[in-house]
Amino acid sequence: MRWLQILVLGFLSYTAFKYISHRAVKHPDGMITAANDPDQSSTSDSDFTYKRYEIKPLKDFKIVARVLSAEHYSVDAGADLVPVDLALGWGRMSETAVINQLNISQSGRFYRYSYKLPAPIPPYEIVTHSANMHMIPSTDLIAKQLNNVRVGQIVNLSGNLVEAKDLKNQWTWRSSLTREDSGGGACELIWVKSLYVSDL
Repeated sequence: MRWLQILVLGFLSYTAFKYISHRAVKHPDGMITAANDPDQSSTSDSDFTYKRYEIKPLKDFKIVARVLSAEHYSVDAGADLVPVDLALGWGRMSETAVINQLNISQSGRFYRYSYKLPAPIPPYEIVTHSANMHMIPSTDLIAKQLNNVRVGQIVNLSGNLVEAKDLKNQWTWRSSLTREDSGGGACELIWVKSLYVSDL
């Protein structure tokens, strides 16, 4: 029976590790954890090939934002290009008192939210201060960082908003270039060049 005890102890240890390493980071009410809007500007970067994709940089992009949700993909058509989507919030969409009044989820490459009326902030502000962003890691280290990002953490990232063309299957995935859209085609597709993740 000793092997069974070892097996159970190992399972419990693994479960505890997963819980601790993926638990959400808490912030006090009233604290806007990412105050500034994303920064988007013209780019001089050239097109390049990554895996089986032709990548066209559209804009330079920087953002400091709070992670509202994270979703990992491994089997859909773009999973080898974008293994992680992050739903990010900034301005009042990075404030705990607001976020706690929203039901937030991700699936099928979309970010969704709902709330009980009245809305915690004007609905237009929710749209313009949060977004689902598709992350293309430029290095193995960034891929590992993205894989370990937790809800509530603050991400500081820079790179390019891009268009990616699948050279094998002949389909194109293009980033949104505005924070004021919603629905299909409204997500940012980001070639992530640098990433810093913190709990505050």
